[in-house]
Amino acid sequence: MDEITDMDATYKELTMLPETFKAYRLLKTLRLDHNQLSSLPDWILSFYGLEALHVDHNVLEALPKNIGSLIHLKHLSVHHNRITSFPDSLWQMLRLEVLVIGDNPVGRLPDDLGRLMFLRELYIHNMNLSELPFIIGILSDLKTLDAAHNQLTELPDTMGDLTHLTDFLYLSNNRLSILPASMARLTRLRYLNLTDNQFTALPDWFGALVSLRELRLYNNRLMTLPDSLGQLVDLRELYLNNNALIALPESIGACVALTHLDLRNNQLLALPDSMSGLHNLTFLDLRANRLTMLPAWVRDLPRLQKLDLRWTKLHEYPSWLDDLEARGCLVYR
Repeated sequence: MDEITDMDATYKELTMLPETFKAYRLLKTLRLDHNQLSSLPDWILSFYGLEALHVDHNVLEALPKNIGSLIHLKHLSVHHNRITSFPDSLWQMLRLEVLVIGDNPVGRLPDDLGRLMFLRELYIHNMNLSELPFIIGILSDLKTLDAAHNQLTELPDTMGDLTHLTDFLYLSNNRLSILPASMARLTRLRYLNLTDNQFTALPDWFGALVSLRELRLYNNRLMTLPDSLGQLVDLRELYLNNNALIALPESIGACVALTHLDLRNNQLLALPDSMSGLHNLTFLDLRANRLTMLPAWVRDLPRLQKLDLRWTKLHEYPSWLDDLEARGCLVYR
């Protein structure tokens, strides 16, 4: 038993850890997800070499007070439990690289979060947070931050200090209507999710996020988009459905890497001719807009594979839609 370093006890209907687990003294990874554990025994702290502990989807109400004694832990995942507060020792686990504590009704994060200087991924979704601690900007190694499904109305200016954010920034399902100007410094960010918020416009500096490849903005109140959108020349996927857009900026034609463009359920009256240059576009959703005509350049988009025109106000469907279908494009009308 001493030789075992990786144990997977997920979906075992455990209500407590068996005493026999004590024999696995050399464990480096312990997976206890999807059980019915309401607590973790203190003897789990004797697994001194533990590097990854997963206890997601249980019914934990607390973590061991001295969990910080697991000094080699790099990955701690306890999301979807019933934890209302975390022990002070958690914020002393200075080797943590991945911390997943979302889906717990905590309500507030302490400034001691800033002590976890080597965090690369932080998941604090669905925690009833009304604010993020100002100190969050000190976590300069973060590549992924998930603060979705909270009650945030604004973000601290220190968000702009997270200049190593490259992978994901999830801010969906909050109450945001503005973004701090400091976020213009997030020039390496590739994925940004701002869905289900209260934005009516995006700031002029938004085009500074030049590394974005996927941008999700659906379920907001957007009425306009900034001209700087055209600076997002690496953007592949843009989701703008369920907003209040009447027009798109001409600059959108400069987003030449776009493959997916979802404009469903807006108030668009026309499409800018500059979009004729979107030669990589494969998916174009125009459903439920106020378009009365479809520009001929849509026919000439060379890679278009799906075009959705349902519930628009088109006076008639152009005959060249048949040509699109003949070449293999799926057209819904």
